[in-house]
Amino acid sequence: MLFGSLAQAGKATQEDGQNDKKVKSTSREYLEALLWALLLAVLIRGWGVQAFKIPSGSMIPTLLVGDHLLVSKSSYDFVILDNEFHIPFGTGEESFLKMPWPAVSIQLSDPERGDIIVFRFPEDRSTDFIKRIIALPGETVEVRGRDIFIDGRQIQDDWGQHAGGLPDPGCPKQYRFGPIKVPEGQYFVMGDNRDNSRDGRCWFGGQGGFVPRKDILGRAFIIYWSWENYGWGVRWDRIGKLIH
Repeated sequence: MLFGSLAQAGKATQEDGQNDKKVKSTSREYLEALLWALLLAVLIRGWGVQAFKIPSGSMIPTLLVGDHLLVSKSSYDFVILDNEFHIPFGTGEESFLKMPWPAVSIQLSDPERGDIIVFRFPEDRSTDFIKRIIALPGETVEVRGRDIFIDGRQIQDDWGQHAGGLPDPGCPKQYRFGPIKVPEGQYFVMGDNRDNSRDGRCWFGGQGGFVPRKDILGRAFIIYWSWENYGWGVRWDRIGKLIH
C-alpha cells in the first residue's frame, strides 16, 4: 500500500509538473505574441504608409479634389516610441492622449523646400492638412503679390498657380506676408493654388503661422486612386502618378 501510495504521489507530481509546463508554455506563447504585435505596431507606425483623400482645391493643379494618395511616414523620422496618441473625440490638444514617457525617434532626413507634406493643423491638431513647404527653419520668408522671397532673394515658384479671384477677407496677408523669420524646428507652407488656399499666410486670425516638425505626419508621394465629379467618374490617367 505504501509503495502504491508513493507511486501514485509520484505520478500526480509528474502530472502537476507537466501541467505547470503547459501553463508556462501557453503564457510564454501569449507573451511572445504580444511582443511581436507591439513590434509590428511600432514598425507600421514608424515605417508604414498612410492613405489620405484630397477634399479641397487648395493644392490645384498638383492635387485635385477626389485624389486619393499615400503618405510615407518614414520620410523624415522613424518613431520608436511615441508619447502622444490621437483619440477620436475632442478637438485640438483635447483629442490627444499624453503618455508619461518621452517620445523616442530616429531622425532620417530633414524636410526640404518643395516637399508636399501632411501635417496636423496648428489651429486644430485633430485635423490633418496637406500643403507644400516653402521656407525652412531659420529662413526669412516674404510674399509680395505673386512673388516669394527667401532671405531677400526671389525664388522661382514653378509650383504655384494663380487663377485669380477676389482676395480672401479672412486672410489680410494673402498677398503681403512678412518678411518674417521661420522659427527653429518649424516650417512655412503654402497651397499650390495660391489664390485659394488657407495656408501659413492666413492662420491664427489672419496673422499667419508655421508647422512644427513634430506635427509633420509624412511626405505625399503617389496617387493611388482618383475620383472626379464627386465620385461619378475615375481619372484613370492620375492613378499611379508620383507627386512632386
